[in-house]
Amino acid sequence: MERMSKKERQQKLLSIIEGNPFVTDRELTRQLKVSIQTIRLDRMELGIPELRERMKQMAEHSYDQVRSLPADEVVGDIVDLQLDRSGISIFEIRGEHVFSRNGIARGHYVFGQANSLAVAVINDEIALTASAEVRFVRMVRLGEKCIAKAQVRSQAGRAGKAEVDVFTYVGEELVFQGHFIVYRSAVEEYSEGGNRSADRH
Repeated sequence: MERMSKKERQQKLLSIIEGNPFVTDRELTRQLKVSIQTIRLDRMELGIPELRERMKQMAEHSYDQVRSLPADEVVGDIVDLQLDRSGISIFEIRGEHVFSRNGIARGHYVFGQANSLAVAVINDEIALTASAEVRFVRMVRLGEKCIAKAQVRSQAGRAGKAEVDVFTYVGEELVFQGHFIVYRSAVEEYSEGGNRSADRH
């Protein structure tokens, strides 16, 4: 395979980061087939900050505030939120999130990130998960960063059910997907629905 010129490589790097601001330097080395030192030099020349700084910059941009959950009950860091429309959170898998014998993330953390984001995106003081259809596409491992993206698909006004789809990625690879039904404000309807297992997070 013919190697790209420096200009071509940097253009490709810029395109990848514009498409996915959460891509890590390590993932860029794999996609561009160069060393991590080359990636860092390219970023410096292009004026692109490292991942942690890009996350900080996104978090500082104005976006809607979570209404349905206290911020410390959201699993992961919300970096973009448009209430009743969409949201993005990032969650790094650390030692306390994995099975010690194999370094694989415990499923309830991956689910919890998606579930809390699905609730957080609802523009209401009361939002409760009523049901969820989920699929774990592949295992997530220690050190990987999970990027969850939520999209509100339908909602029934101020008092009713909202449908939220969440897709979680590591780099460009889908690792989890979920379809959540979230009750908003309709506490009476929730209680009468018979689904007592619903939770906020």
